[in-house]
Amino acid sequence: MLCSKSGREVWLEPDIDRAAKQIRFWVRHSGTREEIARAQGGVKAGHGANFRCLLSGAAITPDHVRAAGRGKKMGQQLMAVVADGPRGKVYLPANGRHEEAASAARVDWRPELRFPVDARAFTVCLYGFKCWGDLFTARQLAALNAFSQVIEDLKEEIERDAAAAGFAPGRMPLEEGGTGAKAYSEVVVTYLALVLGKSADFWSQICTWRASNESLRNTFTRQAVPMVWDFAEANPFSGKSGSWQNMLDWVVAAIDCMGPATEALIFQQDARTIQYRPDAVVCTDPPYYDNIGYADLSDFFYSWLRPTLKDVHSGLFRGISTPKGDELVATPFRHGGKFGAEEFFLKGMSEVIENMASSADKEYPTTIFYAFKQREIKKEGVSSTGWATFLEAVIKAGFTVVRTWPIRTELKSRTRAIGSSALASSVVLVCRRRVTMAESVGRSDFVTALKHELPPAISRMTKAGITPADLPQSAIGPGIEVFSRYASVLESDDSRMTMKTALQLINRELDEHLSGIVGEFDADTRFALTWFEQHGFGEGEFGTAESIAKARGISVEGVKSAGIISVQAGKVRLLCRNELDAEWNPQTDRRTAVWECLQHLLRVLEAEGEQAAGELLLKIDGAKQQEARDLAYCLYEVCSGKRGDAGEAHAYNSLLAAWPAIASASPTSHEVVVQHEMNV
Repeated sequence: MLCSKSGREVWLEPDIDRAAKQIRFWVRHSGTREEIARAQGGVKAGHGANFRCLLSGAAITPDHVRAAGRGKKMGQQLMAVVADGPRGKVYLPANGRHEEAASAARVDWRPELRFPVDARAFTVCLYGFKCWGDLFTARQLAALNAFSQVIEDLKEEIERDAAAAGFAPGRMPLEEGGTGAKAYSEVVVTYLALVLGKSADFWSQICTWRASNESLRNTFTRQAVPMVWDFAEANPFSGKSGSWQNMLDWVVAAIDCMGPATEALIFQQDARTIQYRPDAVVCTDPPYYDNIGYADLSDFFYSWLRPTLKDVHSGLFRGISTPKGDELVATPFRHGGKFGAEEFFLKGMSEVIENMASSADKEYPTTIFYAFKQREIKKEGVSSTGWATFLEAVIKAGFTVVRTWPIRTELKSRTRAIGSSALASSVVLVCRRRVTMAESVGRSDFVTALKHELPPAISRMTKAGITPADLPQSAIGPGIEVFSRYASVLESDDSRMTMKTALQLINRELDEHLSGIVGEFDADTRFALTWFEQHGFGEGEFGTAESIAKARGISVEGVKSAGIISVQAGKVRLLCRNELDAEWNPQTDRRTAVWECLQHLLRVLEAEGEQAAGELLLKIDGAKQQEARDLAYCLYEVCSGKRGDAGEAHAYNSLLAAWPAIASASPTSHEVVVQHEMNV
């Protein structure tokens, strides 16, 4: 697909010459729904490198594709050209002249620095890519080389202009503290080099085409170098998406946003040995366990920055690649396997945090940004190896974790793309130096303290607007605060409780707290919740519904009269949101259930937005407002856990994320939200 906008679809259709064993592509602008669906499916036959052959229809296996790549038998074919027309994008089939232009470039230099053979983050290595230069076409390399050379040539011209504009003519360079014309020219060259780096991000073979909004994706849409099967090559001179001018505009916008209020000093030092000032306030974002190989990935940009800046920032660019041996990341291939990597990470991170704890100001907390790895959340939950290892280091260093709060750092578009289970936040650990420590206690004492202290903390978080996706991470803070106040928590055999076990117990208390909320709902809502757990919005037997209703002291007919279910031909099902009465008014409804309030709020939010949802919220009784929020948390847990319904889970998470904005549409509700936030 070249454009997937409804009613404006554009796609490529193969023209197969079986005799010559050649395939060319034609641009299609109209067709049937079946043809569009076929184009959207492409030739993939599953995840990864599974394909089907257009000539024979035979399956093409990943092993075959990888062997072809490693054997230098994988090539490229120009498929189409995107041009800028007076009414938007114009899509043209590629012809011989286009292909000649694409292959005519001659390259003087390419980055020969190799990237690691690490299939986790560098899947391209499975297909014969070995060095950073392999990620670029000859035309892209020629463009990057040309811009790099121009930047270098500009240095003296910028210095002359700066001197003419009144800058001191001193020759002291920037890295020695210079402020004259020479230093000014080096500042400008540094910024231009950053534009070059951003251009490299948009001028590689890993850049794909986004058919939904007809634009170019950059190389690093995530912190990895994945294999892609079709890519888009930007025109550096077009002035449009991916052009040099576009990259320059982004860097200028970033500089405009800096606005430093005072001078600052920046040092590059080892966090394990840096000498903090006595009154230092520390806020840090350390590497997350084994999630991202920052140094390895940084070589992508380093390869292009070094030729341009090695004379300007000689200290930073003295090596041919970024230093990696001491990087605090649990990288198995660098530390002799998983065990060695974990041991390296724990030892190094303990040294870093001990250094912080010994210097941290007693008046102010140390804040540490941390986050989960998505696949680890699904596999291990909040007791993941990464979290347990890191928290162990924090506590051993002499800190106690007094709070964990999610800070929203991700674009809404990204969290929607990842799905409902994605974190919209970085989790911030709020740590203070441990002053006193109680004696050792047993497991039962720890659990009793959790049951006493965790529920009120969770209630404060939900009232403050913490979403269900972020709640398990947020609950770690008050739970670990309990755990870290003791010298140790002992198991029945007198062994020390591990951090992993402590996290599991904290998560269990969170689950029990959310389960306990259910008993506080009205009978109709408890019926709907039980039915939803078993059937979702699907049909079930009337007899089953009658049993559930009787256990709650109500009848199926009563639940039907409440506007929650449909009963037909001996079958019962919950009404979907689009089936609910659009004229529903909670102020005139004589049997208002919390379930009904929540589903109507979602219906209005999805159809009409936050303002309309806020107007409806104002009509709902104050007690039921809070119960509706509690029910949304419960339903998120049901959807993301028992039912595995990511779409429905996302709906409840989105409602809770938007709750402050919804409440602000109503003066009464807004006062409640502000009061809760002040209490927190």
